[in-house]
Amino acid sequence: MYIIPRILLVFFLPLLIASCQKNSTEATHPNIILIMTDDQGWGDTGYYGHPHLKTPNIDEMASNGVVFNRFYAASAVCSPTRGSVMTGRHPLRYGICGANCGHLRTEEVTIAELGKEAGYVTGVFGKWHLGTLTRDTIDSNRGGRPQHYAHYSPPSEHGFDTYFVTEAKVPTWNPMITPPRSAGDVRSSLLESEPFNTFYWSAPDKIVKENLEGDDSRVIMDRVIPFVEDAVKKDQPFLAVVWFHTPHLPVITGERYKVQYKGLSEDQQHFYGALTAMDEQVGRLRKSLRELGVADHTVLFFTSDNGPEGTTVTGRTQGITKGLRGRKRSLYEGGIRVPGIMEWPGKVASGSILEAPCFTSDYFPTIASILNIDLAKYERPYDGVNLLPLVNGTVERREKSLAFRLRQQASLMNESYKIYSSDGGKAFELYDISSDPSESVDLAASHPEILNEMVAEWHQWRASQEASADGADY
Repeated sequence: MYIIPRILLVFFLPLLIASCQKNSTEATHPNIILIMTDDQGWGDTGYYGHPHLKTPNIDEMASNGVVFNRFYAASAVCSPTRGSVMTGRHPLRYGICGANCGHLRTEEVTIAELGKEAGYVTGVFGKWHLGTLTRDTIDSNRGGRPQHYAHYSPPSEHGFDTYFVTEAKVPTWNPMITPPRSAGDVRSSLLESEPFNTFYWSAPDKIVKENLEGDDSRVIMDRVIPFVEDAVKKDQPFLAVVWFHTPHLPVITGERYKVQYKGLSEDQQHFYGALTAMDEQVGRLRKSLRELGVADHTVLFFTSDNGPEGTTVTGRTQGITKGLRGRKRSLYEGGIRVPGIMEWPGKVASGSILEAPCFTSDYFPTIASILNIDLAKYERPYDGVNLLPLVNGTVERREKSLAFRLRQQASLMNESYKIYSSDGGKAFELYDISSDPSESVDLAASHPEILNEMVAEWHQWRASQEASADGADY
């Protein structure tokens, strides 16, 4: 019998174990990237046939993965939707009632904390909007102001190793500088070409001051790609949350993007140019994943936080809904139905379309499934479901309804029908969304049995949501 010398065992055994662990991690733990834009409407992509907008990289992502034809933001405004992505739970369960309202509580379990549990390195980049980032410096909408101290909630308190984020909005070009008022949503107290009074933060006490000029999406991606490169170099699986500000007001872009839309109005040139600049950064990220050799081992998600800004297409609010009713702040389809793509080479069939309704609360349980984490141990209700059985076709229909609540608006939808209320849930409209996505024919009077069943289900959900808000889950 050949006896391996002890010194060789001491030297090679740790290397062998590490190699086996690395191969095991690669086999079971793909990298995860969640991309979200801000106020991008359901019709604001090239792959849906926009008459002017060029988004070749997002289009390629769509053709290489699955397009969710009925994908929804969990709310019609930004902060609540972001909360749903982080937790898989409706944001009213933990006090995020709207933009600049509440904060992400430390008692909530986040996708970053799931990643940390599975050995991932985690990072978030772009617009945070889930609480303030400083108590010491006047920043953005709430940061540094004593009345908002309770809402201090930086990413470092929620499982993120790395971050490069703003509290809220910034201009889409030269993000730290106040643009002309024509860019939209510029406070009267701000002066053009002076500081915008919002900062990028990379730690609780660190304001970033370098490389902040030009396209904001590029500024963000300049931080994402080094994070990815470092994780790959260290053979660590990574989870990256990339939340672009584009195309939230103030909307402005550079000349090389405007010129691509020569012949259109100035407002259209800025709006479409900002989206094309963002699309360019999506392409840059996907190219980096290929060059690093990890594209086939990375799950990419893409969506928007709500529908397009404004009551109509005017000025810099050029986003479209392709005929859907309502826009941002509305729980009608145009306010919550958004682009949705999932790309996972070898795991998700390319060029596929999923008609089942899905939403941002589904990300959390889907990621938990990818990481083989049993959510039952957290002993709290989740509003989302694991998307993988729907995407892979092992189940044909979504069984769990999608519930919504935003101020006085209420809604619930399933595979075929949707109810909507504008008075806090006292009276509901009913629509057959599968055949009437524009919500033009109210069926409440003609289908009372369907209406009553769905209204009862929404009230049951609201009772659960309010119990969570009262602290029942902690």
